[in-house]
Amino acid sequence: MPDETSHEAPRRNAPRLTRKGRIALIVAGVLAAATAAVVLPLTLPGDHGGRPDTVTIPEGRRSGQVYAAIDKALELPAGTTEKAVPKADLKLPGDAHGNPEGYLFPATYPVDDKSTPQSLLSYMVNTATQKFGGGRPAAGADRAAVNSYQTVTIASIVQAEADNGEDMGKVARVIYNRIEQGMPLQMDSTINYALDRSTLDTSSQDTKLDNPYNTYARKGLPPSPIGNPGDAAMRAAVEPARGDWLYFVTVKPGDTRFTADYAEHRRNVAEFNKIQEEGKQGG
Repeated sequence: MPDETSHEAPRRNAPRLTRKGRIALIVAGVLAAATAAVVLPLTLPGDHGGRPDTVTIPEGRRSGQVYAAIDKALELPAGTTEKAVPKADLKLPGDAHGNPEGYLFPATYPVDDKSTPQSLLSYMVNTATQKFGGGRPAAGADRAAVNSYQTVTIASIVQAEADNGEDMGKVARVIYNRIEQGMPLQMDSTINYALDRSTLDTSSQDTKLDNPYNTYARKGLPPSPIGNPGDAAMRAAVEPARGDWLYFVTVKPGDTRFTADYAEHRRNVAEFNKIQEEGKQGG
């Protein structure tokens, strides 16, 4: 359970100032018109008892989960797809340094006897490149400067943090507002990525983690996306909602509260903590 008195977070608590400035937001990546990805459990539809004929990657899954899904779909030993990444000749942006995280686009892909880890990974990366390609200034272009790769990184955080699709644009705006005002992002989702977990229980000790994905201790965006975002999250990163919000907390499912007022945020955090504690006692 998060300790509201021991650490600060945009979902839970207050920021620490790190940088100042106001520069134009130029987004090199923009969504191409396409159907939204299918969001399903990480399962493989079968072809009447034989090898599955498709593999479905839900939105927000991390690269390791995608690799495991491909291994299962192709009936390969665990770890085969991950080992194939360096040899797959993926068409990734230079900033990715060969890491496909963020570009394994969530969708349902066909699988046949000719499918290989390299072919499926290339299919996913090429789909992401097509959807994220192009370039123009984003709406609200008075915000922090980010390039196309950083926009995908923001979209991955939005995907992980937003409780529902309607909140994605607001979460994206919080990220831009905090960057603009020189605040660390302090997102629990980035710590979860560093620790390869998914939880709401971020401790004070977690926030001291010596890791480049610790956005409590490190300034700016993490060095890569923290998952593979879908259309809606990418759209939110390119065209964030308008607002002055700096904080948000999901008090309970479907009830995420955004505010620019620290005192109001603390009240929301207190309510979140109370609900979490009651849930533990009831469980």
